[in-house]
Amino acid sequence: MKFSVKQEIHSEDVATLEHAMKTVDVDAKVHVDIDGKLVSVDSWLMPEEFIVAFVDEEYDVRIVEG
Repeated sequence: MKFSVKQEIHSEDVATLEHAMKTVDVDAKVHVDIDGKLVSVDSWLMPEEFIVAFVDEEYDVRIVEG
C-alpha cells in the first residue's frame, strides 16, 4: 500500500514515519520516498488502519494504492 504525504518529508521524518507505521504492525516493512512524498507499507492490514498513525504524528496523507 502507498500513502501520499501532503507536506514535505525531510530526512529526519523517516525514522518518525517508520516508527509510526510499526506501532500499527510491528512486522510492517516501510519505505519512505522523500522526493516523491510517498510512504510504502508492506503489511497484511488494511490501509485505513495506518491512517491513525499518520494523524497521530500530524501528517496529512491520502491512500494512493491499497
